[in-house]
Amino acid sequence: MDPVKPVNQDVIREMLKQKKNMEILVSVCASCGMCAESCFLYVNNDKDPSYMPSYKAIHSLGKMYRKKGNVTRAELEEMKDLVWNKCVLCTRCYCPIGISIPSMISWARSICRSQGVYREYDQPKVA
Repeated sequence: MDPVKPVNQDVIREMLKQKKNMEILVSVCASCGMCAESCFLYVNNDKDPSYMPSYKAIHSLGKMYRKKGNVTRAELEEMKDLVWNKCVLCTRCYCPIGISIPSMISWARSICRSQGVYREYDQPKVA
């Protein structure tokens, strides 16, 4: 088994800078929960708060911005659960103030992927 590569926080910081508008979007989220009922995963998982679209965005991309990209591999692994296992990017989530939650989840996935953190079905096959 290959040793786990260290997280390249410089790459994460550069990616976060590329989409500075995302930081504004995640910071204006009022955590009102109005987006929750539009998410079929939230509704079908006993309304577990970790399935709320706002929760997923705040605890993935929002966390990366708050920590200025200084995240650990363990934190990225936690985010992986939120952005892949608890979101299918169906784009049905609705924010009454117009925040594009799917774009934030998608960008969080891209950042995780840049560090080799992604769902197994996304990982390249080893011959």
